Amino acid sequence: MQTTILWADDEIELLKPHILFLKEKGCDVVPVQSGSDALDILEEQVPDMVFLDEQMPGLSGIDTLRRIKERWPQLPVVMITKSEEEHIMEDALGGKISDYLIKPVNPNQIWLTVKKHTERKRLQSEHSTMNYQQQFREIGMQISGRMDADEWKEIYKKLVYWDLELAPSEDDNIHEIFMSQKEDANRQFCRFYEDNYLEWLNGGEGKPLMSPSVLKERMFPLLKENRPTFLIVIDNFRYDQWKFVQPLVEQYLRTERDEIYYTILPTTTQFARNAMFAGLMPSEIERMYPQYWVNEDEQGWKNQYEHELLCENLRRNGLNLKTSYNKVLNAQYGKKLVDRLPELMRNDLNVIIYNFIDMLSHARTDSDIVRELAEDEKAYRSVTLSWMEHSPLLDIIKVLSEKEVNVIITTDHGSVKIDHPVRVKGDRDISVNLRYKQGRLLDYNPKEVFEVKEPKKIFLPKRHVTSPYIFCRAGDFFAYPNNYNEYVRYYTNTFQHGGVSMEEVMVPFIILKNK
Repeated sequence: MQTTILWADDEIELLKPHILFLKEKGCDVVPVQSGSDALDILEEQVPDMVFLDEQMPGLSGIDTLRRIKERWPQLPVVMITKSEEEHIMEDALGGKISDYLIKPVNPNQIWLTVKKHTERKRLQSEHSTMNYQQQFREIGMQISGRMDADEWKEIYKKLVYWDLELAPSEDDNIHEIFMSQKEDANRQFCRFYEDNYLEWLNGGEGKPLMSPSVLKERMFPLLKENRPTFLIVIDNFRYDQWKFVQPLVEQYLRTERDEIYYTILPTTTQFARNAMFAGLMPSEIERMYPQYWVNEDEQGWKNQYEHELLCENLRRNGLNLKTSYNKVLNAQYGKKLVDRLPELMRNDLNVIIYNFIDMLSHARTDSDIVRELAEDEKAYRSVTLSWMEHSPLLDIIKVLSEKEVNVIITTDHGSVKIDHPVRVKGDRDISVNLRYKQGRLLDYNPKEVFEVKEPKKIFLPKRHVTSPYIFCRAGDFFAYPNNYNEYVRYYTNTFQHGGVSMEEVMVPFIILKNK
């Protein structure tokens, strides 16, 4: 496809050799002699990019740049100037130029600049595709081999990396190849998790960092430093979402440690987050602190005692600290929390819970509009970034970046996009979660689920004498025979949690400090 270039220079006649060179390369060059003429042309047609002389009589290059960016903010503009004065460069960069060239420029220099800005996306896409194809076989061999928990974390990090790298590509074939490999990895991971989960919970060899131990192992050492710590828990926050928003966060804070830990089952807030704060498995919480545990069939919030459980955890580990707990359910409270940060700086530990992403996943299920906004994982990440860019959470990060503090960003569990129904039946007391079920008289195919007949083996409270837990794997979800087709239509391709998948189980634990 031909590239159209608008070139504004008061000495445009002297640049005819450059223009002829570009035309030979297949470019259509529209030459004008002033900034005003350039703006007139732009009202009639928008080119692929603009070359702009900085020193023009009348409307200067800098002023022309500002007007262009007001009307056409995404249009690439290359500033060309004779001057190397610093203030001119700062003005140009402040005006969001795409590139900056010093006269005299030669035709090849101009051509390389054109290629860089008009073919960057294609070249980057081709480069990413080629690199992934080279790693495809290596990743496949690792997935099919025997790996431990740490090696699975590294594989998941690789898959997230390639997911983000390949996302801009318009090559449907490479996307299909990647998704097939990712699905294969998820199936293998589920087998690995199921084969080792019970042994891990009972102190077996190779046990990874998990929900009950993550704060003790990673956060408690920070609390002994002479600076406040802010623990930011973003409910339902996946590792790929973290990697997508990381560049935004790192504008203000430096990543000290980028780690993944394993959540317990079920991968829901009631179980995984209570276990994280308490430093205990759910059945241990129920036994040691019955006043702080609310079963699924009981009235009341299932996570209303998180602060109390955290304080008990700190005391058990000999940490007598001043703490605060803040759950942000709306932007208004978030803004108030920004104003309260000077007060919170007097605490040793401040916990901030953000429920937006969890609310987004539920809204996506219930709302056709939200489902369109976050129709796939790429869009889901994009909505997450947009939220963070405009959220009081970013204001909190900005303020903390100017203080001597430790900042942790983590979550209690992730979510997975579901697309395959698994039939299940049960009585009226059956749990409602789409990814796990507990209840009496459960009727299911044991081959299709991860089955735990005795809840005590995985340290979960037991509601009835015969009350097993069953968990979905990868992209599966439970569907009832009654209204089966309608149920499947409503929930297919939504993001859910509660079961076993890489996206739900392997979640970020990020330690950040001031730059």
